[in-house]
Amino acid sequence: MHIEIRHLRSIRAIHEAGGLGRAADLLNVTQSALSHQVKGLEEQAGTELFVRRTRPLRLSAAGMRLLRAAERILPEIEALEEELAGMISGKAGRLHMAIECHACFEWLFPVLERFRHAWPDVDVDIRPGLAFGALPALMREEVDLVITSDPDELDGVDFTPLFDYEPVFVASSQHPLAARPFIEAEDFRDQTLITYPVERGRLDVFSQLLIPARVEPRAIRQVELTAVILMLVASNRGVSVLPDWVLREVRLNSDYVTRPLTSGGLTRRLYAATRAQDGAKPYMAHVLRLARTEPLKLQRGDAAAPVAM
Repeated sequence: MHIEIRHLRSIRAIHEAGGLGRAADLLNVTQSALSHQVKGLEEQAGTELFVRRTRPLRLSAAGMRLLRAAERILPEIEALEEELAGMISGKAGRLHMAIECHACFEWLFPVLERFRHAWPDVDVDIRPGLAFGALPALMREEVDLVITSDPDELDGVDFTPLFDYEPVFVASSQHPLAARPFIEAEDFRDQTLITYPVERGRLDVFSQLLIPARVEPRAIRQVELTAVILMLVASNRGVSVLPDWVLREVRLNSDYVTRPLTSGGLTRRLYAATRAQDGAKPYMAHVLRLARTEPLKLQRGDAAAPVAM
């Protein structure tokens, strides 16, 4: 038996209308065409789908089975049609993200909070991009946007600059290095360095300072949460290097000192990697605009400033 979506819609319409004439009007077909369709379906089923001697027209047992299927299947089909229509119009879609930056969640959540109000029909999800190859996943269309500080030359992938930031040394105000105007690689040799649980190549302090200088800290302590890192630093259990947006409030706290890395300081840039064909999607352009403005407000300590739409 070959059942089509139009058959299920016809069964539902006839049941709701109570007759072929009104159902035909609902379906925008002629009564003759609808009657012919039902007859063909009954021939396939080998049984009547309606008890025709009743008014209003009543479904037979076989017709009720089809109605139950229609009530289960058609809402899913209609939701899918609405979703696809939204995608075509640019109002709906998918924004699955991978983050190659452990501390980025602090500015990313305000970005997504603004985004969800503007684009409620876009499905948003976040995958930490530290446990898998985020950029290969982007090219396989498993994710749609990757936050990274390491742009690469990849066919079909655009790297949009978001903002520059400074990796900053932070220690207890009682720490011996608190007297230094800036911190160099050699200063870490006898220190316990507190970091996120991330491979060294993804940590600015290693990739930009310690690895090039071939300096190894005395010990490394890995901690998942920024708040715990700062608590340990304040307790003089070690030192850390964190992005400037994380340390915006710490700079005003007498328990801590913050210092630049090297005499000139270090500057890094974050990028949003997207597939080239997705750049024209309105919601993608909007989230990229938000990702360029919200972090700057955190860096300035200006959380109440409006975001340009």
